[in-house]
Amino acid sequence: MRATLLMIGLGAFVTTLDNTIVAAGVPSLARELGLDLPTLQWVSIGYMLPFAGLLPVAGTLVDRWGQAVTLRAGLLAFGAGAALGGFATTAWLVVSARVLQGAAAAFLVPALLSLLRTNLDARGRAVGATVWTACLAVALALGPALGGVLSEYLGWGWIFFVNLPFVVVMLALVRRVAVADRDPAAGRPAVLSMLVVTTAMVLTTAAVVELGRGGAVFGAAGTAFAIWFVIRERRARVRLVPPELTGTRVFTGALTVQLLWGLGVSGVFFFTPLLHQESLGLGPVLAGLPLVVVAVAVVAATPLVPWALPRFGPHRTVAIGLVTVAAGLLAIAAVNHVPEIPPRIPGLVLIGAGSAMTTPLTSYALEIVAERHAGTASGLLTASRELSSALGVALIGAVLSVVRTARIDEGAAAALADGYTAGLLTAAALQAAGALLALRLLNPRSSSPSDKRSAPFLTSP
Repeated sequence: MRATLLMIGLGAFVTTLDNTIVAAGVPSLARELGLDLPTLQWVSIGYMLPFAGLLPVAGTLVDRWGQAVTLRAGLLAFGAGAALGGFATTAWLVVSARVLQGAAAAFLVPALLSLLRTNLDARGRAVGATVWTACLAVALALGPALGGVLSEYLGWGWIFFVNLPFVVVMLALVRRVAVADRDPAAGRPAVLSMLVVTTAMVLTTAAVVELGRGGAVFGAAGTAFAIWFVIRERRARVRLVPPELTGTRVFTGALTVQLLWGLGVSGVFFFTPLLHQESLGLGPVLAGLPLVVVAVAVVAATPLVPWALPRFGPHRTVAIGLVTVAAGLLAIAAVNHVPEIPPRIPGLVLIGAGSAMTTPLTSYALEIVAERHAGTASGLLTASRELSSALGVALIGAVLSVVRTARIDEGAAAALADGYTAGLLTAAALQAAGALLALRLLNPRSSSPSDKRSAPFLTSP
């Protein structure tokens, strides 16, 4: 069990770290390579979109190929992308490296999450899901701080090279934890559906990033591909998303709520170090360091989850977490006009503590699916998170850009701060919406009969 938990924790940390570590390094990257704000966004989004787009197919391939083959191939590709990014000399080489790492992570994550079902019992799965989510949240917070240290003292290329030790350790653990053999009966991957939905995601994200600069064209094309995907899924013999999953209310509810959580939080985290550097005048290290407070709060609040679940149920526990995150975002917005770090600390604590309380989104969603769909379900859960992260960077970036442009007469630093405040308020509204949906969609008492037959916890008082 320990080897499995270690593998799950390392995987959650490194795949999420690669999502966030660029945040504090992008100002240095921009200065050296001459990048504008939209290009900087694509350095982050370039990792997230292939990650999200390939995940559902990758989950099916985990079931077909087996855990060992998928883990080894994914780790080798992830390491190759890290090396390419570290040695890159142009913007598009950096973006290409990010795309390769995102594609590799898409195969790694469902293989790692499938270990929850194949290696652990029900109690162990709850522990494993908590470890996964806690490591994910810690990497989310530590990434910008670590990226700042590496960028300031070693150069921005080290935000890629730092992944390589994790790859080596995880490769050594594969033989001990990969127990599920290949299953040819798991079904054929819906490759065309994957291409259609990934194209829809790329175009939709581009529409938000390029808002006001031809974004409407991308938006229209993205909508067309999304409609095509829905029609194809209804008619296809081989679906990208099995109907057994889409017909489960708790599972689809968890996807939706997780989407809103990431949509609000990820964009704010990406732009926070940028604000600290450009508006507060901090260096890369000090700009990312305050987000460590979020990691500490996540670790401190995580033990409260097992205590809260039997008392409040998964729906109220998640809703409490999201409301707490929203309160933290509002607290930072209220003091954003103060050019100092200490007034922001209480808000960062609330964001971390609230994020820890959302861990049941993963554990209970996985609990209700059949074991034969474990890889696919794991892929869809993480795809929701990655898609929300990409759209979050695009959305908060669009809000920030619009407000900053409208108030540029106040000065560049003040206009950036105003845009960041608007982004915080947008993110808080998304968390509030997620809390309301969690109360409705994750409530065991209002779940469908099929949900209750699949998951024993739904029948408990």
